[in-house]
Amino acid sequence: MGPTKTNRLRRLILRAGFDQPNAHIADIDYAPARELNRELILRLASCDYLQDARNIVVMGATGTGKSYLACALGMEACKQSYTVRYTRMTELFEELILARSEGKFLKFKKDIAKVDLLIIDDWMLVKLTEEESTMLLEVIHSRHRRKSTMFCSQFAPPGWHLRIPEETIADAILDRIVYDSYEIHLKSSTESPSMRQKYAFTP
Repeated sequence: MGPTKTNRLRRLILRAGFDQPNAHIADIDYAPARELNRELILRLASCDYLQDARNIVVMGATGTGKSYLACALGMEACKQSYTVRYTRMTELFEELILARSEGKFLKFKKDIAKVDLLIIDDWMLVKLTEEESTMLLEVIHSRHRRKSTMFCSQFAPPGWHLRIPEETIADAILDRIVYDSYEIHLKSSTESPSMRQKYAFTP
């Protein structure tokens, strides 16, 4: 890789704001008890889903490696010159609320709609307010069938529905996410430490 491409990759990784910037697809734990589909992970690592604007839903309990897997896939996207942005759901709402209070909501929505891969961690960890639900629908709709979004959650989609107060908005959000998405279910393994523990001290 030449210096120009190397510098571009560094910029893409820096701008992505990965929680775990040292995550690598090659280091994914495929212990049998985790029941992780290696073929699917490698197919997603090719980034073809980004060309089709398909979403990815990563589900699993705390410590099963959702964030690590998301960052590893995000790194592969950066390597192929796609723009990536990693955020936690609480951080996303902080930015949305601030943008709205400053009259910059439309600009923020347009900017985030342009990102090739948006990774939202801790998805639907807590119940949303009506204001948050409305703003979230606008963001999801702006990316629907245009760009890919990855959702990392401890809960399956039915659990998301319960955390969105307005049923019609909940239906609209789930309809734009679940349909035609790749689903990855992560399980813990007693054979090896959690992905979080395993890479906690990676330099």
